Amino acid sequence: MTRTEIEEKVKAFLIDDLEIEEENIFPEAKLKEDMGIDSLDYVDIVVIVEKNFGFKIKPEEMTTVKTLSQFHDYIQSKVG
Repeated sequence: MTRTEIEEKVKAFLIDDLEIEEENIFPEAKLKEDMGIDSLDYVDIVVIVEKNFGFKIKPEEMTTVKTLSQFHDYIQSKVG
């Protein structure tokens, strides 16, 4: 899966499932501060990522993920 495919899938579920406004979705966007993702959203993200990308997010691995770009990097590191 390419980086572009990952970014497109992530953007689609952020808009469709988490109802984040498209203008708030950009690489440097902070997940909590800019996009408003809270702890309940993280639960949804875990389920969505498993469904779309085929792996389980480990909470301890997400502690360093602060921006959307870092989230893309994390997914890319898991799906190769």
